[in-house]
Amino acid sequence: MASDQQLLDYVLRLADSDLILAQRLGEWVGHGPVLEEDIALTNVGLDLLGQARLWFAYASEIEAREVQAQSGGAGRSEDEFAFMREGGSFRNLLLAEQPNGNYADTTARQFYFDVWHELLLRSLAGSRDRRIAEIATKALKEVMYHAERSADWVIRLGDGTDLSHARMQSAIDDLWMYTGEMFAADDTEIALAAEGVAADVGALLPVWRDRVASVLDEATLTMPSAAWMQRGGKQGVHTEHLGRLLAEMQSLHRAHPGAQW
Repeated sequence: MASDQQLLDYVLRLADSDLILAQRLGEWVGHGPVLEEDIALTNVGLDLLGQARLWFAYASEIEAREVQAQSGGAGRSEDEFAFMREGGSFRNLLLAEQPNGNYADTTARQFYFDVWHELLLRSLAGSRDRRIAEIATKALKEVMYHAERSADWVIRLGDGTDLSHARMQSAIDDLWMYTGEMFAADDTEIALAAEGVAADVGALLPVWRDRVASVLDEATLTMPSAAWMQRGGKQGVHTEHLGRLLAEMQSLHRAHPGAQW
């Protein structure tokens, strides 16, 4: 039987990927290519931030349950999970922490993540863990829009000018190496999936590839074929980009811990 520690680790993976990608999207505020898209990106980031808060709230409950059983203490709060952990404690996907780059890079990152995210949440909506199912069902309504929006932008840029096509293809190729981690299950995911709590991420891969291939075909882009993939984010092994992101994201809270508006 899976432990509370495994459940906590799994929920933090869901929360951290949402949080880190929301932070990346927040970096575009005021810098979007057009006003409408500036606002749209902000809204997607806020959606992900809201979802991260739901996952962190559940993580706090799980940890409190475990701590109380051992010492009678309390679990960490949402803010402590987000702002008081070091990089090695984060469990987000490597894809989520990659820099924004140009707009094609951001679009490719979002597209890969959104298609996976929608499939994941559809699976988690049927989780035997009631809280996971509730959060996934709520988040799915937003993520369906995210996936549609990012696919539209891939098509728009891929089937646009020679320059936009070249940049979109380059972004699709460069970020491909970070997609494999989304479907690589470790012992934690395997144990929880066997109990009907977590998603069987390996089973999501064929559907994800079909959807990605369909959009890339319409965008006149070539789907990458490289087999080698970067992994480690779900186990706390990250690129140098996460440290820089956390330094900025956590600076205010660490300078004034416990402060409130």
